[in-house]
Amino acid sequence: METRRFPLNALGAFALIFLQTTSAPFHVQAQTSSALTGQVMSAEEGPMEGVVVSAKKDGSTISISVVTNAQGRFAFPAARLELGNYTLKARAAGYELDGSRTAAITSGQEAKADIKLRKVKNLSAHLTNAEWLTSMPGTVEQKNFLLNCTGCHTLERIMKSTYDGDGFLDVIHRMSLYYPGSTPLKPQRLAGTATRDVERGGSGRKTAEWLASINLSQQQTWDFSLETEPRLTGKSTRVIITEYDLPNALIQPHDVVLDREGNVWYSDFGQMFLGKMDPKTGKVVQYPIPVVKPGWPEGTLDLEFDQDDNPWVGVMYQSAIAKFDRKTEKFEFWQTPKAWDTDGGQLGHLAIEGTPTDHKVWIKNSDVGNIYRLDLISNRFENLGNFKDPATGKRIGTYGLHSDVQNNVYLLDFSAGNIVRIDAKTKEPTVYQTPTPDSRPRRGRVDRQGRLWFAEYQGNAIGMFDPETQKITEWKVPTPWSAPYDAVYDRNGDAWTGSMLTDRVARLDIKSGQYTEYQLPHSTNIRRVFIDDSKSPGALWVGNNHGASIVKVEPLD
Repeated sequence: METRRFPLNALGAFALIFLQTTSAPFHVQAQTSSALTGQVMSAEEGPMEGVVVSAKKDGSTISISVVTNAQGRFAFPAARLELGNYTLKARAAGYELDGSRTAAITSGQEAKADIKLRKVKNLSAHLTNAEWLTSMPGTVEQKNFLLNCTGCHTLERIMKSTYDGDGFLDVIHRMSLYYPGSTPLKPQRLAGTATRDVERGGSGRKTAEWLASINLSQQQTWDFSLETEPRLTGKSTRVIITEYDLPNALIQPHDVVLDREGNVWYSDFGQMFLGKMDPKTGKVVQYPIPVVKPGWPEGTLDLEFDQDDNPWVGVMYQSAIAKFDRKTEKFEFWQTPKAWDTDGGQLGHLAIEGTPTDHKVWIKNSDVGNIYRLDLISNRFENLGNFKDPATGKRIGTYGLHSDVQNNVYLLDFSAGNIVRIDAKTKEPTVYQTPTPDSRPRRGRVDRQGRLWFAEYQGNAIGMFDPETQKITEWKVPTPWSAPYDAVYDRNGDAWTGSMLTDRVARLDIKSGQYTEYQLPHSTNIRRVFIDDSKSPGALWVGNNHGASIVKVEPLD
């Protein structure tokens, strides 16, 4: 069936936004390798290891963070801080700054700034989503339900609510009517008859009653202790983190990807923009994506680059995918054929890694899970339908889909624990089960050796499928309830993932099987992970989907 395909011009309509950063070059300190040093201490612990210390220059939108060593000391490299006045912040579970702290960076001088922390008075306001899950009573099955909630809001909102069982039933039903890119700042209702399965294995009334038993509907405070994760130490402190504030609080940088020139691009999960950022200056350009299905939710998810270094995006409930030509600055759209489109049509994911082989693009429609293949020569869609789990007869609940260089495609079964390989020539599926049942594979990437790396959202692991041995290997992430969303393997022998719940990223050394985790400066809802492996170790780029920022994580060894 032929689809509508037409160019739409963003030139002249794009929004050019300059982040408020100083254009002056970084001043290299002649007399020292550090611009700012100090020690973090508290009355309870004395010198504190594993504290994230952040410095942000007055008027800037870029912050730099380092982590204290075993003696509680920190040091900001001279090349990372410009001359000027800085506000300092610190993150350590259960602690806060004892008063405000600033520092002045001057030429040829190493600034000193010791930091004192004190215990927080209201620990509940500082817990991560993962720490709430660890603290609250309930079975693993009950808590797994809450993994469906953190895509839109924190678990703190649930735990501090006063809904009873009936109230929670109403809330769960209401949430099924909202776009998955909704946030408290910008909720979007679905259109027509579209709904979402927000329970994903929950049991309705039983789930509602359990939630009402652990929130504040029956008491003024919780009858269980609030637990925090231990701070990360050792190799985890050897890192520099750079965070770039984006110019609008509504921006949701879902996927963050670098092009071959080093520009940073992002898809916006809640708005019709494709963004590009200069990592040196922080300057941002936003290219408006035309609305092609008026009245339906707006936002994009998957961001991929083709062999010509042009970005493609999945335009979600606009029921389309789009390619952005960087030379002409025009968008080209391919929409679901009208005869196939529905109120719930959602083209969030596409795969183009193998497209040069046969000129075909793989696309997933989340409404009933149909898998499409778009022929770029004829501009016709082919509908392969959805696939079944041979063990249960249930439909494969595809989330991410990823192609290899032969354009075979892998479907990640988010509703169970399956990896499905579709042969590009025969279109026949082969289903492989993850060692952990119901691991809920979510997103990943095929590496240069043809192996599929993926995140197990409910399995709390990075997984790898080797097509030669046809076996799946898993590596469990150390921090409980990390719920990895995405995974990627780099050329240095490390696999990477991030979390929507822990505010941590994790780096796996494949040879040793050992993880190194890195704590981020504040709450960070991570989706796609992208690794720049042009150097060793690589630098990880992620978007803070609920914080309107982009984060770069650079391990020092």
